[in-house]
Amino acid sequence: MLRKILLLLIAWTLAVSSPALSRADEGGGAAPPEKTPSVSGETVSHVTSPPVIPPNAEHYLIGPGDVLDISVWKDESLTRSCVVLPDGFITFPLVGSVAAAGRTVEQLKSDLEERLTRYVPQVALSLEVKQINSLIIYVIGRVNTPGRYILNVDIDVLQALATAGGLNPFANRNKIKIFRQGSEETTMYPFEYDEVVQGKRLEQNIYLRRGDVVVVP
Repeated sequence: MLRKILLLLIAWTLAVSSPALSRADEGGGAAPPEKTPSVSGETVSHVTSPPVIPPNAEHYLIGPGDVLDISVWKDESLTRSCVVLPDGFITFPLVGSVAAAGRTVEQLKSDLEERLTRYVPQVALSLEVKQINSLIIYVIGRVNTPGRYILNVDIDVLQALATAGGLNPFANRNKIKIFRQGSEETTMYPFEYDEVVQGKRLEQNIYLRRGDVVVVP
């Protein structure tokens, strides 16, 4: 029953907040459209103390639309910016198409170096995410500007609520939930606003991941 109500709430909120969605899309770059994550038909597990993940580039997973700066030492012909395509691949000279989405910078860097060693001896490659366009979250329910937000940095729950214009006067501030869709199930994290702003139980203020849905009843 909870999952059905949540699904209807997501659909209704996104339908009535189309201007907010347009503003988010215009301000966030040309990231490919994503569907609102569905929580219908999934197993929802309740987690009381979710892990807090710092906004560390080491853990960031590259996504479609992200812009990567890739350079090979002493070879300007192999220095360029690459946009991750909607299928998650990039195209790079000599090696062709390489899967980028879902990988960390270090994982993709190692793969490119391994492929290039057949053509460039003792290759020294550097790679960084120049622009993040794939970090999309949803803030719905009783906030002032509900909708879909394209971010260029990692943010936590409080920052996401501020991005959505803050809570409106009718929000149930201590019943906020964050839904995170995994490969096999959807995990629900509770968030009690009053406790967090008073400096209590700060572990609730988790960093959001791509596709997270923040629901304010």
